[in-house]
Amino acid sequence: MRILGIDPGIAIVGFGFIDKQGSKCVPVQYGCIQTEAHTPDEERLLHVYEAMVQLIDKYKPDAVAFEKLFFNRNVSTAMPVSQARGVLILAAHQKGLPIGEYTPMQVKQAIVGYGKAEKKQVQEMVRMFLKLQAIPKPDDVADALAVAICHAHSSTLNSKLNEVLRK
Repeated sequence: MRILGIDPGIAIVGFGFIDKQGSKCVPVQYGCIQTEAHTPDEERLLHVYEAMVQLIDKYKPDAVAFEKLFFNRNVSTAMPVSQARGVLILAAHQKGLPIGEYTPMQVKQAIVGYGKAEKKQVQEMVRMFLKLQAIPKPDDVADALAVAICHAHSSTLNSKLNEVLRK
Protein backbone atom coordinates (compact mmCIF):
# COMPACT_ATOMS: atom_id res chain seq x y z
CA MET A 1 0.00 0.00 0.00
CA ARG A 2 1.43 3.37 -1.02
CA ILE A 3 0.47 6.31 1.17
CA LEU A 4 0.94 10.00 0.49
CA GLY A 5 1.24 12.13 3.62
CA ILE A 6 0.65 15.87 3.28
CA ASP A 7 1.43 18.77 5.59
CA PRO A 8 -0.62 21.54 3.97
CA GLY A 9 0.60 25.11 3.61
CA ILE A 10 0.55 28.03 1.21
CA ALA A 11 4.30 28.81 1.24
CA ILE A 12 5.47 25.21 1.77
CA VAL A 13 3.53 21.98 1.29
CA GLY A 14 5.37 19.02 2.76
CA PHE A 15 4.75 15.67 1.08
CA GLY A 16 5.96 12.16 1.66
CA PHE A 17 5.23 8.92 -0.17
CA ILE A 18 5.80 5.71 1.77
CA ASP A 19 5.12 2.07 0.97
CA LYS A 20 3.61 0.01 3.77
CA GLN A 21 5.14 -3.45 3.50
CA GLY A 22 3.74 -5.63 6.26
CA SER A 23 4.62 -3.83 9.48
CA LYS A 24 7.38 -1.77 7.83
CA CYS A 25 7.19 1.64 6.22
CA VAL A 26 9.60 2.30 3.37
CA PRO A 27 10.23 5.80 2.00
CA VAL A 28 9.55 6.24 -1.72
CA GLN A 29 9.87 9.99 -2.29
CA TYR A 30 9.53 13.09 -0.15
CA GLY A 31 10.01 16.81 -0.46
CA CYS A 32 8.06 20.01 -0.64
CA ILE A 33 6.13 22.22 -2.99
CA GLN A 34 7.10 25.86 -2.49
CA THR A 35 5.42 29.03 -3.65
CA GLU A 36 6.90 32.50 -3.87
CA ALA A 37 5.96 35.09 -1.28
CA HIS A 38 4.26 38.21 -2.62
CA THR A 39 2.68 36.17 -5.44
CA PRO A 40 -1.11 36.45 -5.69
CA ASP A 41 -2.84 33.70 -3.71
CA GLU A 42 -4.68 32.40 -6.77
CA GLU A 43 -1.33 31.78 -8.53
CA ARG A 44 0.10 30.09 -5.45
CA LEU A 45 -2.97 27.85 -5.15
CA LEU A 46 -2.80 26.89 -8.81
CA HIS A 47 0.88 26.00 -8.44
CA VAL A 48 0.17 23.87 -5.35
CA TYR A 49 -2.71 22.10 -7.10
CA GLU A 50 -0.84 21.39 -10.34
CA ALA A 51 2.29 20.21 -8.54
CA MET A 52 0.23 17.84 -6.38
CA VAL A 53 -1.60 16.40 -9.39
CA GLN A 54 1.78 15.72 -11.05
CA LEU A 55 3.09 14.00 -7.90
CA ILE A 56 -0.04 11.85 -7.59
CA ASP A 57 0.19 10.88 -11.26
CA LYS A 58 3.88 10.01 -10.95
CA TYR A 59 3.88 8.06 -7.65
CA LYS A 60 0.33 6.64 -7.75
CA PRO A 61 -0.60 6.44 -4.06
CA ASP A 62 -3.39 4.20 -2.81
CA ALA A 63 -4.41 6.66 -0.08
CA VAL A 64 -3.72 10.22 1.03
CA ALA A 65 -3.38 11.40 4.62
CA PHE A 66 -3.61 15.03 5.72
CA GLU A 67 -2.68 16.74 8.91
CA LYS A 68 -5.73 18.59 10.22
CA LEU A 69 -5.16 22.28 10.57
CA PHE A 70 -4.54 23.69 14.00
CA PHE A 71 -3.89 27.38 14.59
CA ASN A 72 -2.99 28.50 18.06
CA ARG A 73 -0.74 31.46 17.32
CA ASN A 74 -0.70 32.85 13.80
CA VAL A 75 -4.39 32.97 12.94
CA SER A 76 -3.68 35.35 10.02
CA THR A 77 -2.31 32.41 8.01
CA ALA A 78 -5.40 30.28 8.63
CA MET A 79 -7.30 31.34 5.51
CA PRO A 80 -4.53 30.89 2.90
CA VAL A 81 -3.43 27.58 4.46
CA SER A 82 -7.06 26.39 4.51
CA GLN A 83 -7.40 27.31 0.85
CA ALA A 84 -4.22 25.38 0.01
CA ARG A 85 -5.54 22.40 1.96
CA GLY A 86 -8.74 22.64 -0.07
CA VAL A 87 -6.98 22.44 -3.44
CA LEU A 88 -4.85 19.55 -2.15
CA ILE A 89 -7.96 17.65 -1.04
CA LEU A 90 -9.52 18.42 -4.42
CA ALA A 91 -6.48 16.98 -6.24
CA ALA A 92 -6.68 13.75 -4.21
CA HIS A 93 -10.47 13.48 -4.54
CA GLN A 94 -10.38 14.02 -8.32
CA LYS A 95 -7.98 11.06 -8.55
CA GLY A 96 -10.43 8.91 -6.57
CA LEU A 97 -8.12 8.47 -3.60
CA PRO A 98 -9.38 7.72 -0.08
CA ILE A 99 -8.45 10.49 2.34
CA GLY A 100 -7.51 10.22 6.00
CA GLU A 101 -7.18 13.16 8.36
CA TYR A 102 -5.27 13.28 11.63
CA THR A 103 -4.82 15.92 14.30
CA PRO A 104 -1.28 16.85 15.32
CA MET A 105 -1.93 15.06 18.63
CA GLN A 106 -2.98 11.84 16.83
CA VAL A 107 0.17 11.97 14.68
CA LYS A 108 2.42 12.49 17.71
CA GLN A 109 0.67 9.64 19.53
CA ALA A 110 1.17 7.30 16.57
CA ILE A 111 4.81 8.24 16.02
CA VAL A 112 6.18 8.84 19.52
CA GLY A 113 3.52 7.25 21.72
CA TYR A 114 2.79 10.56 23.43
CA GLY A 115 0.31 13.09 22.05
CA LYS A 116 2.18 16.10 23.43
CA ALA A 117 5.63 15.09 22.17
CA GLU A 118 8.06 17.76 21.03
CA LYS A 119 8.54 18.37 17.31
CA LYS A 120 12.18 17.18 17.51
CA GLN A 121 11.06 13.87 19.01
CA VAL A 122 8.62 13.30 16.15
CA GLN A 123 11.26 14.18 13.57
CA GLU A 124 13.80 11.79 15.09
CA MET A 125 11.24 8.96 15.21
CA VAL A 126 10.37 9.58 11.54
CA ARG A 127 14.07 9.30 10.71
CA MET A 128 14.33 6.05 12.68
CA PHE A 129 11.08 4.51 11.35
CA LEU A 130 12.15 5.12 7.76
CA LYS A 131 15.84 4.36 8.35
CA LEU A 132 16.90 7.74 6.94
CA GLN A 133 20.41 9.15 7.32
CA ALA A 134 19.10 12.56 8.41
CA ILE A 135 15.87 14.22 9.47
CA PRO A 136 14.10 15.46 6.31
CA LYS A 137 14.12 19.23 5.87
CA PRO A 138 12.29 21.53 5.95
CA ASP A 139 10.18 20.54 8.97
CA ASP A 140 7.07 20.33 6.76
CA VAL A 141 8.56 17.30 4.98
CA ALA A 142 9.19 15.41 8.22
CA ASP A 143 5.65 16.32 9.31
CA ALA A 144 4.20 14.94 6.06
CA LEU A 145 6.11 11.67 6.49
CA ALA A 146 4.84 11.46 10.07
CA VAL A 147 1.27 11.82 8.81
CA ALA A 148 1.86 9.04 6.26
CA ILE A 149 3.29 6.75 8.96
CA CYS A 150 0.34 7.58 11.23
CA HIS A 151 -2.05 6.61 8.44
CA ALA A 152 -0.15 3.36 7.82
CA HIS A 153 -0.52 2.43 11.50
CA SER A 154 -4.13 3.61 11.68
CA SER A 155 -5.21 1.85 8.48
CA THR A 156 -3.90 -1.46 9.87
CA LEU A 157 -5.83 -0.97 13.10
CA ASN A 158 -8.97 0.19 11.30
CA SER A 159 -8.96 -2.77 8.90
CA LYS A 160 -8.56 -5.21 11.83
CA LEU A 161 -11.40 -3.52 13.70
CA ASN A 162 -13.61 -3.70 10.61
CA GLU A 163 -12.84 -7.41 10.24
CA VAL A 164 -13.87 -8.05 13.85
CA LEU A 165 -17.03 -5.97 13.50
CA ARG A 166 -18.08 -7.85 10.34
CA LYS A 167 -18.00 -11.21 12.14
